[in-house]
Amino acid sequence: MSAVADTHNQEHHHGPAKGISRWLLTTNHKDIGSMYLIFSFAMFLLGGSMAMVIRAELFQPGLQIVQPEFFNQMTTMHGLIMVFGAVMPAFVGLANWMLPLMIGAPDMALPRMNNWSFWLLPCAFLILVSTLFMEGGAPNFGWTFYAPLSTTYGPPSTTFFIFAIHIMGVSSIMGAINVIATILNLRAPGMTLMKMPLFVWTWLITAFLLIAVMPVLAGAVTMMLMDINFGTSFFDASGGGDPVLFQHVFWFFGHPEVYIMILPAFGAISHIVPAFSRKPLFGYASMVYAVGAIALLSFLVWAHHMFTVGIPLAGQLFFMYATLLIAVPTGVKVFNWVTTMFRGSLSFEAPMLFAVAFIILFTIGGFSGLMLAIAPADFQYHDTYFVVAHFHYVLVPGAIFGIFASAYFWLPKWTGNMYDETLAKTHFWLSFVGMNLAFFPMHFLGLAGMPRRIPDYALQFADFNMVSSIGAFMFGVTQLLFLFIVVKCARGGEKAPAKPWDGAEGLEWTVPSPAPYHTFTIPPEVK
Repeated sequence: MSAVADTHNQEHHHGPAKGISRWLLTTNHKDIGSMYLIFSFAMFLLGGSMAMVIRAELFQPGLQIVQPEFFNQMTTMHGLIMVFGAVMPAFVGLANWMLPLMIGAPDMALPRMNNWSFWLLPCAFLILVSTLFMEGGAPNFGWTFYAPLSTTYGPPSTTFFIFAIHIMGVSSIMGAINVIATILNLRAPGMTLMKMPLFVWTWLITAFLLIAVMPVLAGAVTMMLMDINFGTSFFDASGGGDPVLFQHVFWFFGHPEVYIMILPAFGAISHIVPAFSRKPLFGYASMVYAVGAIALLSFLVWAHHMFTVGIPLAGQLFFMYATLLIAVPTGVKVFNWVTTMFRGSLSFEAPMLFAVAFIILFTIGGFSGLMLAIAPADFQYHDTYFVVAHFHYVLVPGAIFGIFASAYFWLPKWTGNMYDETLAKTHFWLSFVGMNLAFFPMHFLGLAGMPRRIPDYALQFADFNMVSSIGAFMFGVTQLLFLFIVVKCARGGEKAPAKPWDGAEGLEWTVPSPAPYHTFTIPPEVK
């Protein structure tokens, strides 16, 4: 340990390296956190522009702008880029920035691996996006890449897509190992596990989920690779395989993945709500146990995506009840947030606005999830726009609003300046209205029978689709305002104190703003 401490002390006499090498070779958790956040926002804009293509095509019935083939490429790439390129790296960026500050650590436990796990991502997405320019086009079989659509009928670029998924998976696993090593080994003296901030807890559990399910995804795409290039028939019924096997393997990864994208947001919201309620979080221990319960139950519900494939009745009942059960720990969290706000001294700065919207809208997404969990009803909802509405209500106000709330909450700590509150509130209200306009009508479209992933539709769906597209464009364009707010904040403004929010608690608010390049050479004592 002393050797590690010595090398740290030698490094502390200088700041970051100059020029491009600072970013290419950095092992500093703040630099790497910033690179993750910048990369994820770039991917968010790219994935969002693909959503704009989808909504422009669906603005009116009939084929307007793009060919059905390209439309399918857009739906596929939009989903892949938003899940693997925007949401996950954003939370890893927040983890890199905040975990060492929150637990009083000098840096992440494995700083060189941290650098490597970041730089794998631009490579992976360069490969993925390059498929758009290949012969036969990009993947066109939906972000869930079901076989045999992807194996027998996919474009030649599918192999490149598989390679990109492998690289992303390696990056995720290395990041998760780093998070676990940091939290378990580098906490400040006196910080027991049950004294850790909730963002740290949610990330610890998320990291274990990543290590558990990323190899499953790797297995699925490796079997795809063999089916496409080496004549195996894992998913080909004519060779003795089973296409439904792919769905089982994919969703065994895919359902915990949904929680990988939402648990860190739960953690961040559990810091923001107490800060702006000026009260301690209600029921800290029950929150920790609820996150653990959600993570465990997420492994028992994968086949609720597959009620219509012909699984036995006993299987349908099991997955139905397991899925309904997962609502209990989720309800505990919502109850605790609301109770934290109850009779608090509330103020509604931008982080709190996003947090309150998160709680309300995520709950709506949860309720539509309960509807989808009821097996006999799911036969009607399955593969309609109701499902699109459901998961966008979970992921946009859930993951994305959680990221915005976190960004506004910690931005003064990162930049040393206060952001423009008026512009931030404008960003919130435009995002809030645009998001609801875009996704709420989809519930009605789905219940009326409009199938998902189609470029054209019957006339009776026209009005709701028009509203939906207008909302989507409003939401999309508003994100450029967020970019402007962040750049403006980084370039200057009112200087931020060490603790800009008077209700905020935690070690990260004990260091000056902006946080120095190296923090906690001598670990703080936690009383």
